[in-house]
Amino acid sequence: MEEFLRIMISNLVENKDAIEINTIDKGKSITFEVKVAQEDMGKVIGKQGRIAQAIRNVMKAVANKEHKKASVEFLG
Repeated sequence: MEEFLRIMISNLVENKDAIEINTIDKGKSITFEVKVAQEDMGKVIGKQGRIAQAIRNVMKAVANKEHKKASVEFLG
């Protein structure tokens, strides 16, 4: 799942080396903490948070196939 998230985010940002994903696995739930370069944060969040919400929805669907709950947090 983390690699899938990394691929999605790397297609949005300019500075691909600055992507950091911290995975916190709590059994049935999994949290991804995403850090990108400051100048790329707007591209990942999108207007009114629409891209960020879309990323969260896709990750929830992927996690649901593995019978888990996923959340994605974008850290500045």
